[in-house]
Amino acid sequence: MKNIVLLLVTLLSFTFVSQAQNDAYDSALAGEVGADEYGMKKYVIAFLYRGDKVQEYTEEQRAEIQAGHMANINRLAEEGKLVMAGPFFGNEELRGLFFFAVESLEEAQKLTASDPAIEAGVLKMDLKEWYGSAALMLMSDLHSKVAKVEI
Repeated sequence: MKNIVLLLVTLLSFTFVSQAQNDAYDSALAGEVGADEYGMKKYVIAFLYRGDKVQEYTEEQRAEIQAGHMANINRLAEEGKLVMAGPFFGNEELRGLFFFAVESLEEAQKLTASDPAIEAGVLKMDLKEWYGSAALMLMSDLHSKVAKVEI
């Protein structure tokens, strides 16, 4: 009996500790970035892979497609739909990531289809829903403060 009481007291103390309020919590900021009570939100991550049609284009054509790809990234970021994006180092099949601030795979699919590199078959994407910190929504503003040169 004594062990059961000790177990219940321990479980209750963990419950209270895990549910303690955060003194740094900013409700206005949480609302602005769409945070739930844990400071998290849903995103869709796009894994960018080398497309099947890369070799069908000249180097000049691929450069033009890449310029369109970068313009699309900047447009989506300005719209608040793309939180982070970036390539991987090396020349592997997995080329980079997009973090979309959208509620559904369908919406991310539509955004993905707007990319000239996807349209051209130079890239293809695999989409996965992800639950992460809503603070990622602040990334774009922070990035502009540390980037000496705009992409």
